[in-house]
Amino acid sequence: MMSHYPSSILNLIKNLSKLPGIGEKTAERLTMHLLRMPRKDVEQLSQSMLELKAQIRLCSICFGLSDKDICNICSDGRRDESVICVVEQPGDMVSIEKSGSFKGRYHILQGALSPMDGIGPDNLRIRELITRIEKGKIKEVVLATGTNVEGEATASYLAQRLENYSIQLTRIATGVPIGGDLKYIDQVTLKKAMETRQPV
Repeated sequence: MMSHYPSSILNLIKNLSKLPGIGEKTAERLTMHLLRMPRKDVEQLSQSMLELKAQIRLCSICFGLSDKDICNICSDGRRDESVICVVEQPGDMVSIEKSGSFKGRYHILQGALSPMDGIGPDNLRIRELITRIEKGKIKEVVLATGTNVEGEATASYLAQRLENYSIQLTRIATGVPIGGDLKYIDQVTLKKAMETRQPV
């Protein structure tokens, strides 16, 4: 029973269970693991969490996560600054980077349009994107927002806002995943794959 633990253990279990995906049982297991760890390792873990809060900020150009004013991608002279990939969150940028498929720069909106949740255009980094485009170096903007309702609404809104600028506006392709069995693919994905079919 949880109540049989000393208050310091209960306090850590309570705090760990606030993390996403961590229930009370997992928090209890993690707490017991931390209790068995050498003090040095626990200190390193807690220090790394404090450093995270102290050092991480948003890049002043793309609004990605960085420990400097300008992130490594924005300061990399080898990246193509004429192409910007617009994503919702820093994690989306990391996913694209892991794929190795994009050599331009990014713009992180810090969310997607969601009127039900009170998130409108002014809550996203759209004004900053337009400012970057107005500087004149950008030739293409790739809309890589999610394919859910909010992501599609955000892409449509951005396409509308950017249609008068002399840039090429593209949207990431969506469809059947590699190795996917058609009978397990949802209808919306199949419809999108059919609509965006390419010549062979």
